[in-house]
Amino acid sequence: MNAVDERERRWRLVLGREARCASGLGATDQAMDAALEALYNRGDAASAGGERSAGLGGSAPRVARWLGDIREYFPSTVVQVMQKDAMERLGLHQLLLEPEMMEAVEPDVHLVGTLLSLNRVMPDEARESARALVRKVVEDLERRVAQKTRSLVQGAIDRSARTHRPRRVSDIDWNATIRRNLAHYLPEYRTIVPQTLVGYGRRSQGVQKDVVLAIDQSGSMASSVVYASVFGAVLASMKTLRTSLVVFDTSVVDLTEQLTDPVEVLFGTQLGGGTHINKAIAYCQGLIGRPNDSIFVLISDLYEGGVRAEMLRRIASMQAAGVQVVVLLALSDEGAPFYDRENAAALAEMGVPAFACTPDVFPELMAAAIQGQPLTAWVDRQKEA
Repeated sequence: MNAVDERERRWRLVLGREARCASGLGATDQAMDAALEALYNRGDAASAGGERSAGLGGSAPRVARWLGDIREYFPSTVVQVMQKDAMERLGLHQLLLEPEMMEAVEPDVHLVGTLLSLNRVMPDEARESARALVRKVVEDLERRVAQKTRSLVQGAIDRSARTHRPRRVSDIDWNATIRRNLAHYLPEYRTIVPQTLVGYGRRSQGVQKDVVLAIDQSGSMASSVVYASVFGAVLASMKTLRTSLVVFDTSVVDLTEQLTDPVEVLFGTQLGGGTHINKAIAYCQGLIGRPNDSIFVLISDLYEGGVRAEMLRRIASMQAAGVQVVVLLALSDEGAPFYDRENAAALAEMGVPAFACTPDVFPELMAAAIQGQPLTAWVDRQKEA
């Protein structure tokens, strides 16, 4: 097929039924067109107030066949978009509770979020299928992020201790060494005599840092909950870290004991409802016994249903005690979320930047926090990259 014919074919698929009637399509293209029409023409008719001549209907077997069709005819990235659109345009949430639906869908983070939001109303016959789907997504995420996270975080821990006897050249902190030896500058040689070396020590045994993850489980944070649970499990597997995980809405639930299995963590959440950030921070303060060796990561859109002033006061108190505070508006690939800009601005004035973070740079963020780097500067570097 030449380029002109391919463009004409694509336009026929885009234009839908009218183009298909005016000019023929092959059998495969007709099947693709029917799958697209079942989803998108129904939405257009509904929004225009017209008769719904297309659609997936209300039967789970029919929807399962449609899901199988789109997986056959479209790449997985397109399938995920169409599944998400089907949830929004056709209201397929209840049909997702059917076991045959679980076997037909293409697993992805967004679908996991949808299933978790339905967790409390899911019938027993669908629950095992849902767990299998969630586990498939979680295991894939773990494979993608575990090695990088452990490598960067452990490296940061190893280098977080200062020493005047660095073992290797790579352990020398050259900037600190130069500052320490400026008094020994020799103008005639245009050099500094490093009488005192400043380097990174290497500590490999015992808990070196405490990490507390507090995750807002309101409905808008679904993807962040999934990613944070996976990262929490990876961090918890590192002996040099003591990792705690807390989820909250208007109540607070400590899921630290489930961190060995992120699927259990996810099914322990309850997406939706209000938000009481201050109550969650108060609980997390009780988990921090070594402020100077602790990192508190709050993942929230910052829409506070509790006492705003008290929330800000608690964060300021944690920071003043030596805790490295990180506030993420989202931990996802979805870009800038909706968030409370007034609270974000108040945190920024305290020197606590609030920003969205993609999963691929989260390990670098944790490494920077462990080394005590100013996170405002780190965020600025990420924006410039």
